[in-house]
Amino acid sequence: MSNSARPEKPAINGQRVRRPRADAAENREAILAAARDLFETEGVLAPLDAVAVKAGVGNATLYRHFPKRDDLLAAVIQSSSDDALIVGQKLSEAHGPGQALAEWVVDLAWRLRIWHDLPHCIASAHGDPSSSLDGSCRPLINETGRLLAAAQAAKQAAPGIGAEEVYELVLALSWAVDRYGDTEERARHRVLMGTAGVFLPFADEKPPSPEPPGRRQASVRRAG
Repeated sequence: MSNSARPEKPAINGQRVRRPRADAAENREAILAAARDLFETEGVLAPLDAVAVKAGVGNATLYRHFPKRDDLLAAVIQSSSDDALIVGQKLSEAHGPGQALAEWVVDLAWRLRIWHDLPHCIASAHGDPSSSLDGSCRPLINETGRLLAAAQAAKQAAPGIGAEEVYELVLALSWAVDRYGDTEERARHRVLMGTAGVFLPFADEKPPSPEPPGRRQASVRRAG
């Protein structure tokens, strides 16, 4: 009986040879996992050589997959960026336009400081069309613009403010949250205070207040 399945690679010294494509995919995932672990403890400016060592691959393999640090950062934050877009949609459904925007800037500032120095790297790449990190953050700017436009249409956000300006302000506040090791509660207070000028008084919902309600505290590792 004939078998149409793809024949297996011949064995060498009794071991099956893996296809190069599978090896490349496994190496890429190992690099991403190692980067996440290292960034968690040392921040995103950790040596890339250390990422390669932790992943069990050579430097050449790492740079073949991720030629620049920005390329690696863009890949490791992809899932968080995707999650943020889902959060933005849920905020639109759960709140009025102004409150949705307020909760969005709080969530975004907190999300962008997930690893030490990440706000700095994102801000450095911002506006650079050659940076994959800037490209990976464009959906976040677009979502900021969508929520801002809705709040402005409802007269709950000041006119004449653009999505880029709000995003850049959030980046600056996220840097401060990172730099000063804010808890989640303190970060909320800082972001709402820092973005107060974006908002107009709400007619149908309580305006965002820089005085945060009691929220879960989160430990944040920060260096001086």
